[in-house]
Amino acid sequence: MIFLELFYTFLLIGLFTFGGGYSMVALIQDEVVSHHGWMSAQEFTDLLAISQTTPGPIGINTATYAGYTAVANAGYPPAAAVAGSLVASMAVILLPVALMLLLCRYLAHHADNPRIAAIMRLLRMVVVGLIAAAALQLLTADTFGHPGFNLHFVASLAIFAAVFLAAYRYKASPILLILLSGAAGWLLYR
Repeated sequence: MIFLELFYTFLLIGLFTFGGGYSMVALIQDEVVSHHGWMSAQEFTDLLAISQTTPGPIGINTATYAGYTAVANAGYPPAAAVAGSLVASMAVILLPVALMLLLCRYLAHHADNPRIAAIMRLLRMVVVGLIAAAALQLLTADTFGHPGFNLHFVASLAIFAAVFLAAYRYKASPILLILLSGAAGWLLYR
């Protein structure tokens, strides 16, 4: 049954993902697109775009939309798809919330321990790698167009470079960058 598979899959994703929502994206994509085949890569790309533009943590938003899409693509009615989104959302946060409650109690008592500090430094490096892996998995023909000299590919690279530069160098507002990127995409791809 798809609801049990959703629950188990997102329970494991929640348990084995460190570093927040962006580091979770690569694992969610691997599970829902490659492993289970609940949606296509293009559907996941669209789902991720929606997850980033809606309020809330991206990991939970992605789980919510993935649960809905997986159940809807399996042929269930919209009410069941809503239940699928609830199952995926609750499963992805269940174990992390429980573990964080226990971990916070432990860290409050052992914050000065050098071993704990070393573990935290290591986890920060792992998180950077997971976020980079998520970004690299999104560099596909579906998101950037096919390589070579064509308008879509060149425009996608130009938008990417402009947004990266504006965010990194000039600390531009993310909301402004999203709006400008959306307008550029609408003008170029309509």
